[in-house]
Amino acid sequence: MITTVYRLVSPKRVEEFYLEEDIRGKVVVRPTRMSICSADQRYYQGNRTLDILNDKLPMALIHECIGEVVYSGVDDFVVGDCVVLIPISPVEVDDFICENYLESSVFCSSGGDGFMRDYVVLPSDRLLKIPEGVNLDVFSFVELVSVSFQAVNRFLKFYDGRCEVIGVWGDGNLGYITSLLLKTLLPDVRVFVFGVNDDKLELFSFVDETYKVNEVPDGLRVDCGFECVGGLGSQDAINQFIDIVNPMGILSILGVSEYPISINTRKILEKGLIIYGTTRSSREDFIGTINLLKENPILIEYLENIINQKITIKNTQDIIKAFDKDYNSNGKTILKWKI
Repeated sequence: MITTVYRLVSPKRVEEFYLEEDIRGKVVVRPTRMSICSADQRYYQGNRTLDILNDKLPMALIHECIGEVVYSGVDDFVVGDCVVLIPISPVEVDDFICENYLESSVFCSSGGDGFMRDYVVLPSDRLLKIPEGVNLDVFSFVELVSVSFQAVNRFLKFYDGRCEVIGVWGDGNLGYITSLLLKTLLPDVRVFVFGVNDDKLELFSFVDETYKVNEVPDGLRVDCGFECVGGLGSQDAINQFIDIVNPMGILSILGVSEYPISINTRKILEKGLIIYGTTRSSREDFIGTINLLKENPILIEYLENIINQKITIKNTQDIIKAFDKDYNSNGKTILKWKI
């Protein structure tokens, strides 16, 4: 089967490529909706180092995607099924390391082509059916929700001490989703959100308190935290957490920074803190996320709040316009894939 792939060849330049695919024993999906991630934007804008860009490009972007099955070589799916595409492709199984942390795994729109194609050919275990009657725009970025789901689940496995207050640093999409899952999975825990933008913080109506990072009251304390800032701003966020966390707390780092940052290791030692990182997600995280959304429809209503715009894509020029519009906006940009 010949498919068309829309690859970024250099910053802000997308071209068509043709790829021959073997569909035997696999499933062919026609993408219907996608969502732009900040990682996609870093490649598109050229905000990666030159050696990384030279190594990765040309490459199709997008790893948040849903679609419709148009051919199935297996019994698990039939033509017409609406599915979520899982972007991580493991080539081995490890009894200890999850598939999203195995160095041999390939991640779409990073280690290989993303989902900007007219048809995507995948093994059946890289697809999951979407429940009927749900908001498909929200499900287009279920991958991002699954990243927060994994971070919270890992936290639950790590922590066996006091946890009355959790602080979340970051008022963007990742901070919003992580806070929402924390309030759902840990309803008895108070969640405080620390951010910089008043308008964004107003969306966090479901948490217990919100604070501007430069207006934190003296004496405020948290027991654990989640860093969802990324970039150079993650340095200030992590250090603020270290300053106000109670001893023996835990910090989950989710934000991505392109450059090394400086954190107060002396206080980490003095307080006996645990700090761990979370990136991407596994098939099991997708399954858990979809089940959680199915059991808690209110979550989908809250997630609708961070959809900023919906753009129909019919050609490569539409792709370029969509990325440019997304770069200058807040919230999630949904691509209705009509190429």
